[in-house]
Formats: sequence, C-alpha cells, structure tokens
Amino acid sequence: MAPRFIAKQLSWPAGIAGWLIREGMNRGNARLNSYALEQLQLVPEDRVLEVGFGGGAAVPGLVRGASFVCGVDRSPDVVSAAARRFADAVRAGRAEFYVGAVEKLPLRDATFDKALSVHTVYFWQSLKAGSAELARVLRPGGRIVLGFLPKAHMDRMNMPADIFTPREPDEITAALQGVGFSETEVRKPNSETAWAVATGIRN
Repeated sequence: MAPRFIAKQLSWPAGIAGWLIREGMNRGNARLNSYALEQLQLVPEDRVLEVGFGGGAAVPGLVRGASFVCGVDRSPDVVSAAARRFADAVRAGRAEFYVGAVEKLPLRDATFDKALSVHTVYFWQSLKAGSAELARVLRPGGRIVLGFLPKAHMDRMNMPADIFTPREPDEITAALQGVGFSETEVRKPNSETAWAVATGIRN
C-alpha cells in the first residue's frame, strides 16, 4: 500500500483495507494500549470513554475493568464492527459505540469518570478543541490518558502533513492544562520506548 493510502486509512479506516489496517494497529499498538490502560487506573465503578478506538484493542480491558464503556470513532465501519464484536456488552447496557469526532463528541456533559485515546492526537483538528470536549464530558476529578508517539519520532515516519500533525509532548500537556486539567504529566515506561502517555485530572 502507498504511504498516503495507509495514512488515510489510519486516520479513517474503511472497507477491507480499513479492516487490515485495524488488525495491524491492534498488533502494533498492543504495548502502548496496555500501558495506557494501566495509567487509566480503572476501578469497577468507572464509566469510561475511549475516543478513536480503531480496532478495539483496548475495549476488552475497559469492559472487564469498568461498569460502562463508550466508544466514539470517526469511522462508521469501525463503529459497526465494534457493535458486533461487543454485542453482549451492548445488550447488557455496559457498552455503547457512536460515530463522532473528538472536536464535537455526541455525549452529555460530565458523564464519564475516565477518558482514553491512543494514537489519535495527530488527527485532531485542534488540540485545544479536542481537549476541551474531553474535559466537558468528564466529571470533576475525572482522569484522562492520551497515548502517542512524540513529534521527533513521527517526523521520521514522513507522514503526509495534511493528514498527520506530529505533536510535541509539551503541546499536549499545555492543551490539557488550558482547558482545566491539573496534575498533567508525560510518562514513559522506560527510556527504550518511543511512545508515551500524557495524563491529567479534570478540575
């Protein structure tokens, strides 16, 4: 597949190619998803939101660890696939999946205790707008975890600039602070990994 086609599918998976990309993302993102889930610090009473859940690699862990899981993704194919895969949880009232974008979440204010998004900040039209929406749907004291590859690593991948916007870690924490998150920090499991997570608590 051409780099630009791959970039488009990463941003907005669709069709058979989208399915292949989602499967690849699930394998390639496994360690980052695991680390991000650990940083989310789930408790059984939590209502959790995942934005841009893609292949749904993190959803089983969310369903096991929380009382309710909501997934929002820009791709209708992704949402339909998740609704089928997690149909039992949906029927039990423990999961819902919606088509939507982080800049305009189709969700009520102060609905969730935790929010997660992995490898999506490059596609946000605005870090400020996305962060503000996540702050809006979280309850006071709610926790956010954003997993990503820092700009220095993304730049080496030469992704199309009109699809990918590499982000500096400080940009991400500044955006979170600007919309009312405190205790923001960037964490890495060790010095050998390229990826990291940014965390924060809603005031």
